[in-house]
Amino acid sequence: MSPAIQVPGVVAKLGRRLPATFVSLHFTAGLELARRLKWLTPPSELEGRSFAITVEDLGLRSSFVLRQGTFRPVWSGAAADLELGAKLADLLALMRSETDADTLFFQRRLRISGDTELGLIVKNWLDAAPRPAWLQGAGAVR
Repeated sequence: MSPAIQVPGVVAKLGRRLPATFVSLHFTAGLELARRLKWLTPPSELEGRSFAITVEDLGLRSSFVLRQGTFRPVWSGAAADLELGAKLADLLALMRSETDADTLFFQRRLRISGDTELGLIVKNWLDAAPRPAWLQGAGAVR
């Protein structure tokens, strides 16, 4: 597992001051790029569903929806169908397959709220999704 990333408190304060639409636009652009490069293929069950991901130690929250197979930012501050939250290091470990969502959840390092059935679909999708070679960690859980 990668070493813990310590984020200074001032970074979180700055992150909370960024407009949510700015964060969502950039995060969604990254998701859409990954989808177009075939690194991320969302299952049809996600169609029309809204999501929010909070990087807790950075103070950033991104909201997005999948419409017609494309990731799009959500401009309102409304509650999402599924909300996930964790620290940056834990989200990176999850992305790199160094740990899994169940482990983070049961260690109370991954916060999940909203539609539990949707959460299970997303968890299974992310667990099964192949990682690009550049993203895979040395101690991958796979």
